[in-house]
Formats: sequence, C-alpha cells, structure tokens
Amino acid sequence: MRIPFVWILILLIPCAAFAQPRAKKEKKPIATELNTPSRRAKNVILLIGDGMGLTQISAGLYNNNNALSLEKFRSTGLQKNYASDDLITDSAAAGTAIACGVKTKVGAIGVGKDNKPAKSLMEEAEARGMATGIVVTSSLVDATPSAFVAHVPSRDQKEDIAKSYLELDIDFLVGGGRKYFSQRQSDARDLARELEEKGYVVSDYTESEIPKVTLDLKKNFAFFTAEEDPGKFQDSRSYLLPASRLGAVFLKSHNSKGFFLMVEGSQIDWGGRANDASYVVTELLEFDRVIGSLLEFAIEDGETLIIVTADHETGGLAINPGSQMNNLLTEFNTNAHTGVMVPVFAYGPGAELFSGMYDNTEINRRIRKALGWE
Repeated sequence: MRIPFVWILILLIPCAAFAQPRAKKEKKPIATELNTPSRRAKNVILLIGDGMGLTQISAGLYNNNNALSLEKFRSTGLQKNYASDDLITDSAAAGTAIACGVKTKVGAIGVGKDNKPAKSLMEEAEARGMATGIVVTSSLVDATPSAFVAHVPSRDQKEDIAKSYLELDIDFLVGGGRKYFSQRQSDARDLARELEEKGYVVSDYTESEIPKVTLDLKKNFAFFTAEEDPGKFQDSRSYLLPASRLGAVFLKSHNSKGFFLMVEGSQIDWGGRANDASYVVTELLEFDRVIGSLLEFAIEDGETLIIVTADHETGGLAINPGSQMNNLLTEFNTNAHTGVMVPVFAYGPGAELFSGMYDNTEINRRIRKALGWE
C-alpha cells in the first residue's frame, strides 16, 4: 500500500521540529535560601586578595614555615567568579559582583550588563548611617575599589571614577592615584581640594608616617600613598597593615552604628601577571599579616564579621614536583587571569553563611544577610 505524499510530510513535521537547535538560555546565578544567622554582625571587614587563588595561598603557606593567619578561619567556601559575557573575569566585573551583587561584563564598574547602575554595599552602608573605609595597595581608582564607589561602563574611565568619591562620604581612604584627583586631563578640577572643602583631611602621608597618625573623630581622611600606583612590598612599601588596623579602630570609634571597611591586597595580581613567584609570595604574606591583625581586632570586638576572598586567580600558578618547604619550584601557565574558583574565608557573626560553593554575587547577599539588611 502506498502512503500518500501529504501524509509523509505530516509525519516528518514533528521530526523537523525536534531537530531544530534550541536557543541557549543564560544560566543565572543560583541563589540558595539562607538561614538567619544566630548573631547579627554590626561591622564588616571585607578583605580581597586580588589574583589570590588556592595556589597563591599554598605558596605563601609553604614559604612561611607552613603557617598562615588564614588557617584560623573555620568557615570556608568556594566562589564561582565568571563574568556575564566571559568565563574569565576581571577585577571590574568580579569587584562589581561582590560590591553590587550583579553579574556584569568584563571591564564594567558598578553597573549591570545593561549598563544600569547597581547600588554597592559601600553606598548602602552609608545610606544606613554606617562609617565606611577603603584601604588598597593600588590606586583608589583601580578596578576593585572603584566597584564600591562608581558606576561607569569602563574601568578605564579613571578620572570619572575619581569624581565618584566626591559623591559619597567615605570616612577613611588610603591608596594611590592622587594624579586622577589633582592632575586631571579631562577638566581643570582639583578633586583633592574639593575633598578638603567637603571637610576631609587630605594628605600625602608617606608610608612610614601613617602608623603615627592621630585621627580626629569629627573629620574624614584621605591619605594618598602615590601619584599613581604604590610600589611593591619588596621595595619598602609598608602601609597596608598599619593603615588597615588604623582604619578599623578609627571607623569603630567614628560611628556607633557600625562600619564597613574594604581592604585589598592589590598586587598579588600584579605578581601573577609578571609571572614573578617572589612578588606573589611577598604580597600574599603581607596580606596575610593584615588578615591576622584584623582578625585579632574582630576577636576582641565580638561584633565584627571578617570575610577574606579574591576576585579571581591570576597566572595559573602551579607548585611543581621537587618542591620543598620554603623552597618551591613554581610555574605559571599564563600572564592573565584564569577561570578557577577562588576561596572564601569568614569569621565572626554570620560567618556560617559563607560555607559551601556559590556565585560571587552571593557574597554580597550573604553580607547583607549577616548585617540584617534582608
């Protein structure tokens, strides 16, 4: 029996439909249900090791007699750090994910993938009357600190980012990049002077003088440590530890409503880009000493949540066979960022929220949960 041709066509239509490729749906970050922590945090110190993956931590550990302050943390997790448009992120997109809680494009600062501004933790803390601070070993307009204060499509808009500091009222600032405030190319404004007019004490304190600073609790402070980027720890840069501890003590005394302090060990990343293991390790160990000092502060205070994490890993660092304690054989496989997950460490009220595996945007949400903002 012959089957009419029209019936053959009808029978083939479903097959053709199934054969059509399906449009790929964007996979959204998974937001898990969070339990309310047993104690609410009053203060948050967020420490970001730029480019700090597990191998960088391991290299620091094994070059420091098998001991790090990070070992004292009991709540640990892993975060996925891909950008909205690329599996391999950068400090702008990753910083925005942490600061603002949204995935965005590589290079974007404080905006979503649609370029719409996203409110940062720093901005919300200020709106709630908390004291705020930033301490970095990069310039203040570098990608990570910028994600907490600015909303621009490109991290390269450094002079625009500098203007954002005038729109906020951050109580304590330490980092490089004075030239973007006072030697501007896009206009004739002197933003450092404008900060002074807002009531800031603006100073080019040298690194050796910062530990001697006595702060007036009625004023805000901006300490520029370099015209552009600060030098390496190997080359005598020494302000990160005293400035970070000073910031925590000052912010706690400055405001009874609590504080939010972001500290970045910026140059771990730069050592990875240079494929310089010694550079990586010395920056990592300085950062770990800062962690230890702030952990002591949090233990004494009892109301401070500390989170330590990274924006991404840099360099694809490996510790190779033949390595010995304090004598490592290391190798890099790139001078760029990689797509591996990076660790999260937490201590204090709400630390239990940071265990597990999750997207980097979740760090923002979990900080908010720990503070009782949601």
